Amino acid sequence: MIAKVAVVGSGYMGGGIAQVLALAGRDVAIADVSADLARENRERIIREAADYAERGIFPADARETVAWRVTAAPSIEEAVGAVDFVEEAVPEVLGIKHETLRRISENAPSAALIGSNTSTISIATLAEAVTSPDRFLGVHFSNPATFVPGVEVIPHAGTREGAVTEVVALLDECGKVGVPIADVTGFVLNRLQYALFGEAARLVEEGVATAQAVDLIARTTFGFRLPFFGPFAIADIAGLDVYQFCYQSLHGAYPDRFSGPAILEERVARGEKGVKTGRGFLATPADRAPELAAYRDEAYAALRDLLFRLGEPPVDY
Repeated sequence: MIAKVAVVGSGYMGGGIAQVLALAGRDVAIADVSADLARENRERIIREAADYAERGIFPADARETVAWRVTAAPSIEEAVGAVDFVEEAVPEVLGIKHETLRRISENAPSAALIGSNTSTISIATLAEAVTSPDRFLGVHFSNPATFVPGVEVIPHAGTREGAVTEVVALLDECGKVGVPIADVTGFVLNRLQYALFGEAARLVEEGVATAQAVDLIARTTFGFRLPFFGPFAIADIAGLDVYQFCYQSLHGAYPDRFSGPAILEERVARGEKGVKTGRGFLATPADRAPELAAYRDEAYAALRDLLFRLGEPPVDY
């Protein structure tokens, strides 16, 4: 069991990760470029925990728990010296990460797992600086780490068997959803996120819509579905033959940017068109369509009501 952890890099992301781990009953040592900065950030995350508790979005005793569980270490070496797991959360600069991971791996116990919160850098590339890299993997939290549930878990080719399972179990105990994926630059989250942003930017550049209009459409149409269904589930519900037709239309207008993915074409050719045929990218049988529709309607109505209660986000264009 992972009981004692260290977070190296105690800024906004690292501090949030430390809060999450502490609230899950782990003792957490935080470290940064100096002992003073680590102490300052410990006080900050305690204040944040108190504020979150007062607002009802953290447990009522969150301040006390974080203050009790989180300590500020004098150095990286002292932070990692007697822990079961280390999460590196320093700036997304290869040289800084390599030097930090070198110090972590040279001083952590040989059995300790080491994770990196990198957003886009290949885990194999980062592993070059790690002593005993078989214990190293990516553990990519999203911003803000305190509240976003999904975490990408990324082994490299040399990560030892069982490491992913241990980390996913730890994340589960923290109320997070650990999702194992393969090691590629950008992973899944940022390849999707930046693909969307690229097309959004083109729409503004082409004068199709303003940034405000693009944001409004994204969050009130397809983005409204995404808390409940991922892109493959949405495609299966809509019908893969419908997606095939839409790709054909888009390819005709934007041949350099859109073409039907081969895996989509193959499924449609086999008659696997989604929920209506009982198989597409998923295997939801057609007789469950009414149940799926009922869930969808209740989910969307609940989200609609939540957004109405919260009001418009405080964003100015």
